[in-house]
Amino acid sequence: MPQSPNQQKEAEEKRTLAKRPKGATPYWWQKKKKKNTDADREGDDKALKSFHKKTGGSCSTCGKTFAQNGPLIRHTRTHTGEKPYTCSACGKGFTNKSDMVRHMRTHTGEKPFSCTLCEKRFSHKESLVAHTRTHTGEKPFICSVCGKTFTQNSSMVAHMRIHTGEKPYGCSLCGKRFILKPNMVSHMRTHSGEKPYGCSLFCRKSFSYRNRLKTHMRKHTGEKPFTCPVCCKSFSYKHILTAHRCKHTGEKPFSCSVCGKSLSYKHTLKSHMLMHTREKPFKCLLCGNGFTYKKSLTTHIRHIRKEGLTCSVCGKQIPYESTLNEHMRTHTGERPFSCSVCGESFARKANMNRHEQTHTGEKTFACSVCGKSFSYKHSLNVHMTEHTGEKPWRCSVCGQCFARRERLHVHVRGHTGEKPFSCSDCKVCGKSFSYKHSLNVHMTEHTGEKPWRCSVCGQCFARRERLHVHVRGHTGEKPFSCSDCGKSFASKQNLSIHTRSHTGEKPFSCTVCGKKFTQKFYLNAHAQKHTNT
Repeated sequence: MPQSPNQQKEAEEKRTLAKRPKGATPYWWQKKKKKNTDADREGDDKALKSFHKKTGGSCSTCGKTFAQNGPLIRHTRTHTGEKPYTCSACGKGFTNKSDMVRHMRTHTGEKPFSCTLCEKRFSHKESLVAHTRTHTGEKPFICSVCGKTFTQNSSMVAHMRIHTGEKPYGCSLCGKRFILKPNMVSHMRTHSGEKPYGCSLFCRKSFSYRNRLKTHMRKHTGEKPFTCPVCCKSFSYKHILTAHRCKHTGEKPFSCSVCGKSLSYKHTLKSHMLMHTREKPFKCLLCGNGFTYKKSLTTHIRHIRKEGLTCSVCGKQIPYESTLNEHMRTHTGERPFSCSVCGESFARKANMNRHEQTHTGEKTFACSVCGKSFSYKHSLNVHMTEHTGEKPWRCSVCGQCFARRERLHVHVRGHTGEKPFSCSDCKVCGKSFSYKHSLNVHMTEHTGEKPWRCSVCGQCFARRERLHVHVRGHTGEKPFSCSDCGKSFASKQNLSIHTRSHTGEKPFSCTVCGKKFTQKFYLNAHAQKHTNT
């Protein structure tokens, strides 16, 4: 049957389209591109749109079929790598014009899509749709494995990788793989050391991750967004709230695989495990010493570094600016931190926090090894050295190491002979002391003050240590045991005296006849014989 001229033309176009490579621009369009007038270009755009809407076909590479030419052409570029649309601001190329338009908004800051409920604006329509679901509560994307629902399809796709184990994003340096691309990008900063997120306030601290900066900012703002539903106490960090709730429930979800001990917190389990392994993963690059905990290493490094600042009043060397500010208050007498209960003032915030716990009786810091609780984190850190045996504080004169900084300071004065604490109130004795604690105890001899009161019998003591020993008389506790015979004692001093019965040590000598004694009490009794004769 003979064809009309229009049918012949249409058949010819189909034969031409069938011969050209899939996704290629037609010859008639290439010829039309040479036209220059606005009217011609407008006509060309209409012709191109008409071409893209025509019936498509199958991809010659992967066989995927498309109903129209436009999607087929865009798909073909995923195989060829062609990116005909270029950003005029940064030069980045795109396969689709719509992707380039979206990208341009990152330069212009344009946010054309607005939420009708809260007026928040977005660069992309998809972001607006996902945001709207935060108001409606809609979660249309459901995980086929566990049933968890999501507001965005991309979130569900990422979640599915938890079930499949797929980790499509790999670090090019160490090979570590990740479920999400942002996680890989963040990980790469551990190699580069890049910290693009900086605190805009006075500390200028920088972070590798945005969420770390967000968490850090709460230190400045005092924000505590996480509230316990039982006691209504608020916390700055979610993991602290989770740990706190275990106090109400009594739950101890973390079990030691070695001894079976259950612990409330994941970090205490990690600390506890180091007791079994005796591992010391934190090495000092300056002296080679190993430490079980990172905090011990940090403390050690700060001490052996000789960098520091000088007090303009007394000339004392201070290692850190924050410490210098605290030290200056010893000269100015400033006490900017006040107890909210009794109004007592303190030069350091940490001292105020410790003091306030004397009102509440709260002991929030628990030892992961033996379970003993402490009111202060510092006390827990000191206690932990009894388990680890770590002694991060080293004397620069003789090399002796100590578990506590205070013990080192006391020891160093044995080399220098320094006695910086003088009894200024007593014109009679004018006695000097190497240690502030000794001065405080001495002052009670003048004042008669006995601030430490036994809650059982009401007896008062000038020294806290004496109260502790006294209380053990009520409880029967004898925590100090002799390693030779196993006998137990209420005080460490009594154990030391007893130990001399095994060693034969007699440290107290009579200056008159040279006779030696195990205790000072016996020496004093002996000395009376010389004074009476």
